Amino acid sequence: MMSENLKALVLYRIEQAEESLEAARVLLEQQLIRSASNRAYYAMFYAILALLATEKKETSKHSGAISLFDRDYVKTGLFSRECSRWLHDAFDLRQRSDYAPQTEVSEDQALEVLERAATFVKDVKERLEKTWAR
Repeated sequence: MMSENLKALVLYRIEQAEESLEAARVLLEQQLIRSASNRAYYAMFYAILALLATEKKETSKHSGAISLFDRDYVKTGLFSRECSRWLHDAFDLRQRSDYAPQTEVSEDQALEVLERAATFVKDVKERLEKTWAR
């Protein structure tokens, strides 16, 4: 059973994920493509932080969170390899668009990342509901 403080942290992380999804949608509508793909990735990142919190694991590094997700959730079969690929692709796109000079992100790429992020967050929320049901 999860403590109230831990449950509050998990809910906060999910709120961050949902807010990031909404921000990505708004940014995409405004044709702010790079920013939209960035926020879509962050939705996935915050969802992972919510999962990790349920096991009292945390990391401030994106690569650490992704590694823990792959090890503890993908390799164990709780999430599909496809979810892992979506996460890695979104992270790579964010890295390139934030730090590589002259990286272009197409509207189609941003839309795809946003759609995948929405599914990813939904899947995490479903997993959390199963965790809380225990």
